[in-house]
Order: sequence, then C-alpha cells, then structure tokens
Amino acid sequence: MNEEDEARRHRLKMEKRKAVQDAEVAGKTVARKGLLMVHTGAGKGKSTAAFGLALRALGHGWKIGVVQFGKGQWRTGERNMLEKLGQEFGQVSWHTLGEGFTWETQDRARDAKAARRAWEKARELMDDPHIRLLVLDELNISLRYEHLPLEEVLGALAARRDDLNVVVTGRNAKPELIAAADLVTEMTLVKHHFGAGVKAQEGIEF
Repeated sequence: MNEEDEARRHRLKMEKRKAVQDAEVAGKTVARKGLLMVHTGAGKGKSTAAFGLALRALGHGWKIGVVQFGKGQWRTGERNMLEKLGQEFGQVSWHTLGEGFTWETQDRARDAKAARRAWEKARELMDDPHIRLLVLDELNISLRYEHLPLEEVLGALAARRDDLNVVVTGRNAKPELIAAADLVTEMTLVKHHFGAGVKAQEGIEF
C-alpha cells in the first residue's frame, strides 16, 4: 500500500469513528449536573487526581472546598499551593482536620472525634452556595473504620444541592457509596517505588 492509499484509509477510518462519536455525544441530554465522584483502589494517585480536578475547577473561576480526613497536619505541596490561591483570590476553603493515620494515633475514640469534626466542616461547606466543588480527602478511610455512620454520610451526599460536585478519595470505598456515585475510578497498583525501598518524596508523595 502506497502512502496515498494509507492516508485515504486512515481518513475513512477516522470519518467513521467521528460519526460514531458525534452520535454518542448528541445522545447526551443533561447539560449540567453536580456529580458525586469516588477515587478508590490500592494504587497511588487518588488524592492527586482529586487535586488536579480542583486545579481545573479553579481555572474556570470556581470556588472549591477541601476537607481532609485522617491526614493530620502534614504539610503537602497541594495544600501549600491551594491555600496560597485561597489567600490571594478567595477561591479555596481548605480544612485539614485529621490527627494522623489510624495506625499512628492508635486511638479509635480520638480518630472518631476527629472524623466527626471533619464531617461537620464538610456539611458546612456543602451548605455554602458559592462552593461548586468539594474534595473530601480520605473520607473512605473514616467510613471503612466506622468513625462515621455510613447512612448519615450517604444521606447528606444524596441531599446535596444539584450544582455541587463532590469528590471522595481513599482506599476501600464502601459498596453503597460506589452504587450512589456518578463516577468511580479505581487506581490499580501495578508497581510502586516504595516496594524498592524508596521513601516518600517531597513533590511526589506530598
């Protein structure tokens, strides 16, 4: 097959693909909907993806809220940057309300109390009509260890206003949350440098 025939074949293939794609897009009738998104799985990147989405939303002038469950006062690059944007433009409401990972605190009552504080802040931000994206970072962990009642969380998420987008991150998402979500992404662990002895690095892990 010569170069001209190859180009023609490619063009015909892309024309067919475009027709299928255009028909699929034309069949979508909902112009805007506040989504419930879940990032879960054993692989790296759940929170990273959520903060990438937050950056995208900020680029469109949205106001966003972030509530971190369980991660404690660990300073991360995303927190530094988004808090700075919040101070400069007033678009970010950031709240790190955990007291550390459960294996660090080793205190169930303390973990549950911290999760309750974080959830109350999340409810407050859900009621703020100016916030269009809310990141509930590591909420899945609080639900996994039953620091919060699952039914309460699901009820509040279901009752949120129509234009509020919520992202929930963390391993082991509850099946009920997955069922309620509009979008679920599972990060699959294929290979991780931690297994080769590489410690968590600034700018990569935090």
